[in-house]
Amino acid sequence: MSKYYVQSGTMRTVVQADTSRKAALWAVHQAMQQVLPIEGNLTDSSMLKTESAGATGVSVLSQRVSISERGFDRNDSTSLPTMEVVTEWNDMVVTLDRLEKMLYRAK
Repeated sequence: MSKYYVQSGTMRTVVQADTSRKAALWAVHQAMQQVLPIEGNLTDSSMLKTESAGATGVSVLSQRVSISERGFDRNDSTSLPTMEVVTEWNDMVVTLDRLEKMLYRAK
């Protein structure tokens, strides 16, 4: 796995992934966790999320996600439309939800 520097808007994160696209997906996943109940956060109240956002700041994505193996703010970075990455992330989450429901029914 390679290390990628991913940025969009106020979000800057370093992730390990197999490809730059997977790095972008993981970064979007991290940003979406700020507002959506994902991975066991179903019991987190809106007040808890608000307090957490106030303490750590909220990442706001821009129109594009930039991914580089060399650092932030690079002219040679790969750039993807944020909505394209968010749509792919959403498709992945919906598919995982369907699989989870199928497994639950199979028990």
